[in-house]
Amino acid sequence: MTGDRVAAFLAGDRPDDVALYLTADRISNVEALLDRSSAEAVGDGVLLVVDGDTGRSVFERFTGQDAMDFTGVAMQREGHVDADLAGGECPESGDDQPHEPAFVFAFSEAQNEEVGGLYERGDVVHAYAQCSCGTAYSDKWVVDERDG
Repeated sequence: MTGDRVAAFLAGDRPDDVALYLTADRISNVEALLDRSSAEAVGDGVLLVVDGDTGRSVFERFTGQDAMDFTGVAMQREGHVDADLAGGECPESGDDQPHEPAFVFAFSEAQNEEVGGLYERGDVVHAYAQCSCGTAYSDKWVVDERDG
């Protein structure tokens, strides 16, 4: 079922998958994408969950960027990404520009008490966002501790 894979990813239960949130204006045929068993409408766009090996090429196809290059840049700035990956708060918000995520790339890591910190408390989602203003930023959280 469509929502099962997305819900499992957001719950931290699919550490071998990646999620890609894309606003509808980045997708030429939203309905065709939603027909995939791993996509669902969220916010003003689509959340697609695919296996990690496929994720990088899907990310590049929809964004025109290399996933690892993008995450490296986004890691340099902290912001807030909502738990559903469809919204957030850009670190540049507060000026007169709109600040909505244009796309988000995310993965999760299983709880690892040996590592400590966030990882000791539960499964952790890592999210990398590109704001409509052009700012790239990142966020990470323990699944059971993030409401929105």
